Amino acid sequence: MKIPKSAYSILLFWIAFVFTFPNIDAQTKKLKRPGSKVGIYSVDKFVSESFDIYDKVYKYDGYAEAGTPLDDEDIDVLEDALDDLEGLSDSAPDILSDVDGTSVLKQAKATLQINKAKKALNYSIKTAKELLLGQREHDTEEESEEESNDTSTNDNPKTNSTSTNNDIEDNDDTNISDNLEIYSKFDFVPGDKLLFFDDFSQDFIGDFPSKWNTNASGEVVKIGDKGNWFELKSGYGVYFIPDVKNLPEDYTIEFDMLTQGVGRNTSSTARIHVILSDDDKIKEGSNHYAFVSIPVGQYGAFSLRAKNYFNRGGGAINTDIKADVRKAVLNQPHIAISVTKKRFRLWINETKYVDIPRFIEELNVLKFLKFHINNFKDGEEHLYISNLKVSEGGVDLRRKLLADGKISTNGILFDTGSANIKPQSYGIIRQISQVLMQDENINLKIIGHTDADGTDASNLQLSKTRAEAVKNALIEIYKISENRLQTDGKGESEPLKDNGTSDGKAQNRRVEFVKI
Repeated sequence: MKIPKSAYSILLFWIAFVFTFPNIDAQTKKLKRPGSKVGIYSVDKFVSESFDIYDKVYKYDGYAEAGTPLDDEDIDVLEDALDDLEGLSDSAPDILSDVDGTSVLKQAKATLQINKAKKALNYSIKTAKELLLGQREHDTEEESEEESNDTSTNDNPKTNSTSTNNDIEDNDDTNISDNLEIYSKFDFVPGDKLLFFDDFSQDFIGDFPSKWNTNASGEVVKIGDKGNWFELKSGYGVYFIPDVKNLPEDYTIEFDMLTQGVGRNTSSTARIHVILSDDDKIKEGSNHYAFVSIPVGQYGAFSLRAKNYFNRGGGAINTDIKADVRKAVLNQPHIAISVTKKRFRLWINETKYVDIPRFIEELNVLKFLKFHINNFKDGEEHLYISNLKVSEGGVDLRRKLLADGKISTNGILFDTGSANIKPQSYGIIRQISQVLMQDENINLKIIGHTDADGTDASNLQLSKTRAEAVKNALIEIYKISENRLQTDGKGESEPLKDNGTSDGKAQNRRVEFVKI
């Protein structure tokens, strides 16, 4: 069979791309930046940004060779460079599609320049890490032994599902804070119209979840008594896309995250990206996208990264946000995102880390949600998500309660089968307290509702107990007078949606506030 010319060109290009990157043990002569452009935008951008990072790292490598100690500012630059490497890796061009169809000469030039850029990046990653650790000329075996002695039990690779479950259970005591006073100032308010929910309870263990798409692999796993979780697989150009379509102008995104095997040996570029995109294709986006990435590496405090890209011309935002989230990512954090027109905010547990007023530069173009993780060690480091919830709204419930005299929300969350309020629910309870504090003539009835899991009698009692728990939170944390609050519970008797689906159940589990 005759091979088409375009396929033959791609094959030659790919072989060159994969096999022409020697390891660099030490940099003795500076690599020369290509003097001319290829004429393919994505390739030229990739090459240019690669050498921008390379130039920074090479400069500080020279300082180390001369015996000049690095100061705090130098270390910041190197840490930023490492973060840039991750951003660059994720924005690297789709080489095959971009180069295919161009002339043979242009393909050859692109191949040479990309090879040189990859060589520069290989040096940059290795050298920047060694400089930050003060081990530019270090003994690898010695380093591994030292780091393994300082690594917690959470760094052990997963050998089977039982060991994973045991390791996670051992960390239960260090999960998100039970100190509700911290959450008394938490101001995230979830949307009030559910668009998508997935706790993977409807999926078989070991299967890829039915309401998602990917170009790689992943599976639903059961972890102890924590329920089902979706394990994302790490990889360059790998995306996980839930069936979320037509995101509105105002919406919220929430999910729980769990890591396993993450420790001091985890790459500084190991991250989870939450991407808002203009398409549901297997890439960041066609003409528009925006993302925030959360680092999970433990040997340093690595920045969150925020970047937007609009109209093929780049975006105004490409920034690192200094933060230390190392402890949080080890302890089952709750991630909350609010998009209100152009404003983008992100919380990890009770702390707001990102608040960019004009992150969404163009309205009504980012309609899809995607996830991506990269630089996790296969079989050793794991990242899971669950309870993904996307809701329209996220508006000020205070005005709605004052105007309509009642509100209903499924944003107040409880532990399964329990009246224990999850801390991330306190943004809503805080707004309710503000209404009561503003007008002392307002009294409220709090009404609990459940889904249909369990018996009618148990659900009725659970709904009443949950309403009472919300009342107690208003009294104990926000100092609202008890005589202004009444409670009731309806159990499963007034469903809004079908209790046969996870979406329906999530909407039926709700709390109402009614003026009396």
